[in-house]
Amino acid sequence: MYNAFGGILMIVRSHYIDPIRPFFESDLVKVITGIRRCGKSVILSQIADEYRSQGKPVLCINFEKLEYSSSISNARELEAFVKKRIPAGEKLYVFLDEVQNVEGWHIACRSLRLESISLFITGSNSKLLSREFTKELSGRYVAFCVRPFVYKELREYAGQLGKTYSVSEYLVYGGFPKTLELPDKEAVMVYLNDLNQTIVINDIMNRYRIRKTEIFRRLVNYILISNARVFSASSVQHYLSSERLSCSINTVLKYLGYLEEAYVIRKVPQYSTRSKRELAFFAKIYDEDVSFNSIRQRNGRFDITHNMENVVYNELIYMGYGVSVFVKDSREIDFLAQKSGKEYLVQVAYSVAEESTYDREFALFNVLDQSRKKILITNDEIDYSTSTVEHIPLSRFLMMNDLEG
Repeated sequence: MYNAFGGILMIVRSHYIDPIRPFFESDLVKVITGIRRCGKSVILSQIADEYRSQGKPVLCINFEKLEYSSSISNARELEAFVKKRIPAGEKLYVFLDEVQNVEGWHIACRSLRLESISLFITGSNSKLLSREFTKELSGRYVAFCVRPFVYKELREYAGQLGKTYSVSEYLVYGGFPKTLELPDKEAVMVYLNDLNQTIVINDIMNRYRIRKTEIFRRLVNYILISNARVFSASSVQHYLSSERLSCSINTVLKYLGYLEEAYVIRKVPQYSTRSKRELAFFAKIYDEDVSFNSIRQRNGRFDITHNMENVVYNELIYMGYGVSVFVKDSREIDFLAQKSGKEYLVQVAYSVAEESTYDREFALFNVLDQSRKKILITNDEIDYSTSTVEHIPLSRFLMMNDLEG
């Protein structure tokens, strides 16, 4: 069974649709953003199906389809095509997928929102970036960011396909939905490598007309294979210099900005208890999907330890937490998670079965007061909780809706 845009139907992603629902009837343009192949088109299709079930008129246009791309190439043609299909005395619900393929798309969108229309759009991360619709739609929009699947979603979709998806597979192959539809791990790796080439290299290099291609490629590889580590622009510059590649701090910052704007990485600030503020010069960087790390590993030795921390970060964001890195007296806790006036200190370790690792991880918590709940997440199934620290096995954490259980 296929959706309105020609893709296989997936699980209903209410987590993303529910925040959009209050704007269903608004004249603001609803912009669905996110990294390529994370499921934006499916979100559009599911919203369209919701309208259809209510008997409301719907128009879905995917500009990757020849029937539309060959006949609608500019703003005037798009506006005329849509306006002809507005039913007399009714509101039309319009869904434009990959709208960036239309020259002057923003002009058409600004004009169409003045008609009896509720307008939803998506676009490729190569063209429709956050500053693009901020600039072109001039406040006449609301934006919603969709991300690759978290583990709960992967399990549900795998069940629909008659498959299973283990925690170990999640830590290696990540959450791009298409990976579940492929027959074997070799096909998955081919797909992920191609996706990386399209998203990280082609899209960004073409979009920003990057001329220092070798420097950009090396920087990208270094950043994505070094997820869940603290970076500064100067440390990245130092690495490039060690590779005999000359690059300014400004160029490093510019390239990191491109990756962040295209939803490839997320920068997480450090929070210092000493200054009670975020530190401006250092941040941890997490990959939007851990597969960006895995495809860069050699000899099948995947970086499970750092991918696990990256996965915990992704899940915390999905749960709605604001996240920063907590630093006290040069001691670092992986995450300070904040939501609804509550704060949690979250430390991630692959295992604390070894006594030395146990002592090291718990020592980080022992110097802190009890004003925040302390949580340790590991891959161990044995309960290592103490009177002051709650231990949560990764397998249980991945099925939780929040940190209260």
